[in-house]
Amino acid sequence: MSIIGPSGCGKSTLLEIIAGLIPKTSGDVFVKGQAVKNTHSSIGIVFQQESIFPWRTALENIAFGLEMQGVSREERQKRSREMIELVGLHGFENRYPVELSGGMKQRVAIARALVMEPEMLLMDEPFGSLDEQTRIILGEELLRIQQEIGQTILFVTHNINEAVQLSNRVVVMTPDGRVSEVASGPQIKYPSTVIPVGDKAYIANFNNVTRTPPFTIAVVPGRRN
Repeated sequence: MSIIGPSGCGKSTLLEIIAGLIPKTSGDVFVKGQAVKNTHSSIGIVFQQESIFPWRTALENIAFGLEMQGVSREERQKRSREMIELVGLHGFENRYPVELSGGMKQRVAIARALVMEPEMLLMDEPFGSLDEQTRIILGEELLRIQQEIGQTILFVTHNINEAVQLSNRVVVMTPDGRVSEVASGPQIKYPSTVIPVGDKAYIANFNNVTRTPPFTIAVVPGRRN
């Protein structure tokens, strides 16, 4: 599921409340029937800004959370190497962040969250600072990983294309922080690979989202918008 909306509408704030990182002003958040009071072991989070440690290798970054939990070195190494393979970083495990591209760094951040085996992964515009080609590649990788592991992913983005291509449901927020619509439909085949932009299903889903306030644009087949 993706959450989209204009800048400042509260997308990241909502995600941080769900993660238990900041307090809510009203209402409640429940995970498996339990109210979220603070950080929850069932929830992992990946941020947009670079969050891996520059003094640790890719493998050491991935293993950090396990190390803080007191997991044995042997087990940390095993699980972290499995994540290296899962996110496609084989051969780069001993590289430092300065030696990695932006897309690789985000793969490390995703692996660091996944190695903790969360049941829900929260992603706050994780591809926002990347070029379009890298975004598409990582989007396809994210779908592949989700299909292999089966986690629930809540994905915040301001990019409508990204939301439609990656999600089977899209939550649309208004400028004042309300949820105006949850767009979904039978056109969205999930799990799947990324829907091609010119595909009829993509156009139908894009229109389904963009006809919802605060969006007022539409895609017409064969025309440039």
